[in-house]
Amino acid sequence: MIKKKKTAVVALGGNAISKKGEEDTIPNQFKNTNQSLAGIVELIRSGYNLAMTHGNGPQVGNAILRVELARDKAPILPLQICVADTEGGMGYMIEQCLKNRLKEEKIKREVVTIVTQVVVDKGDPSIKNPTKFIGQFYSKKEAKEFRKKRGWVVKEDSKRGWRRVVPSPLPLEIVEKNTIKSLVKDGIIVIAAGGGGIPVYKKDDGTFEGIDAVIDKDRASAVLARDIGAELLLILTQIEKVALNFGTLLQEDLDKVTLSEAKKYLKERHFPPGSMGPKIESAIQFLESGGKEVIITSIEKAFESVKGEAGTKIVVR
Repeated sequence: MIKKKKTAVVALGGNAISKKGEEDTIPNQFKNTNQSLAGIVELIRSGYNLAMTHGNGPQVGNAILRVELARDKAPILPLQICVADTEGGMGYMIEQCLKNRLKEEKIKREVVTIVTQVVVDKGDPSIKNPTKFIGQFYSKKEAKEFRKKRGWVVKEDSKRGWRRVVPSPLPLEIVEKNTIKSLVKDGIIVIAAGGGGIPVYKKDDGTFEGIDAVIDKDRASAVLARDIGAELLLILTQIEKVALNFGTLLQEDLDKVTLSEAKKYLKERHFPPGSMGPKIESAIQFLESGGKEVIITSIEKAFESVKGEAGTKIVVR
């Protein structure tokens, strides 16, 4: 009897491709992508079937900036198209780097990128009250002008200036889930739901319509993991372990956390909304939908964490 391979969804953090304090050039992005794949290659070597997701925070902001710089010179691209463009471009980058790496390691596995649509609720509260900052900073005068002329929603961002805000609705379902599941089952590594995927809603006739919004990448990764029946959700970020009282003298790193403990710590506000909060909420969502385990760790410790030598493991009980 052939043993069934385990399926995992690996969510690459933003620092996998663009690093703070470093010029965000394409050569640097390729370099960082190559460096981030070491642990993932070991997962593949050990026999995992994989789907991979990635963030696109800096990249989609730059795409929007290019649109603004080209205003009155080229057609304006809506946010949903910018998300799709970064999905394709960044997917190509990760796909090429991973294919090259697998060839070097003499690992025979195919890699493919799927530009992914993600269903959201058109009535999601965030659509009426957008809070997700994107793009560059503006003066108060510029922000008011753009609100009037372009119909933007703008808000002050931590007293650093004014920025555009867009909705960030909760992901409900992956449109291409059956295709992704079939490919992953056949051993093909699929790069999907990049940047959280393209937000779409279902119309009354069952067809889809895009929304100018962005979806949290970790939340989308949890939905993808659920939809393809993955056992493991591996969230890669900048820190090796999740911690209580992070950044204080009382900081306590966590090796293993149960679902009930994760809910308790989240309620106690150990995990801020702008950083670890969505990752823990995504972990809870995945486990409650039938997932077996979630691991949160750094990109460098990806494979060690799966072997139980690093990271924070979150399990049902």
